[in-house]
Amino acid sequence: MKTTHRWLSILEGCLLVALGLHILNSSGLLISGTAGVGMILLRLTDLSFGQLFFLLNLPFYILAWYTLGRAFTMRTFVSVSLLSILTELMKEHVYLSIHPALSGALGGLLVGFGLIILFRHNASLGGLNILSVYLERRFSIHASRTTLVADILVLVAAIAFLDIGHLVYSLLAFLLLSSVVGRYHRPPKWAQIAVVESKP
Repeated sequence: MKTTHRWLSILEGCLLVALGLHILNSSGLLISGTAGVGMILLRLTDLSFGQLFFLLNLPFYILAWYTLGRAFTMRTFVSVSLLSILTELMKEHVYLSIHPALSGALGGLLVGFGLIILFRHNASLGGLNILSVYLERRFSIHASRTTLVADILVLVAAIAFLDIGHLVYSLLAFLLLSSVVGRYHRPPKWAQIAVVESKP
C-alpha cells in the first residue's frame, strides 16, 4: 500500500507540473530552474521541451546518486521521464488560449504544488530541484531560497528573449512557485501542533 501510494502521488505531482508548464508555454512564459532553462533553449534549438528537459537533467543524476541515494535518484529519474512524456502528450493534445497574467498565476501555482508532492515522497524533477534538496539536507538551506536564486538567474537570461510584459508575467509565476514551496515544503509549526492536538 505504501509503495502504491508513493507512486500514485508521484504521478499526480508530475501531472500538476506538466499542466503548469503547458499553461506557461502556451503564453510564451517561463518558470524557474531546469524547466526555465529548457524553455529558453526551446527558442534556440529544434528540440521539444520534453527532449530538452530530459537531456538537461542527465548530469544531475550523478550528484543525486552519490549524495541523496539510489532510491531518490531512481524516483527522480522516473519523475523526469514521466514529466517529459506528459509535456509531449499535452503539446499534441491540449490546446489553450489564456491571458498571460492568468497563465503566470496558474502555471506557477500548479508547478509549485506538483513539486511539493514530489518532495514529500522523496523525489524531485532533477536539475536544480536535486540541488535544492541536497542543500537543504546537507546545509539546512531552505529549498525556497535555492529556488529564488534560480528564478533570478533564469529571469536575467530571459531578458534577451522576452518583452517586458512577458517578463512581468513570468516573474509572477516565479514568485508564486517560490511562495508555494516556501510555505508548504515543510508544514508550519502551528499546523503540526494542530494535527497532534486533533489526535485522540
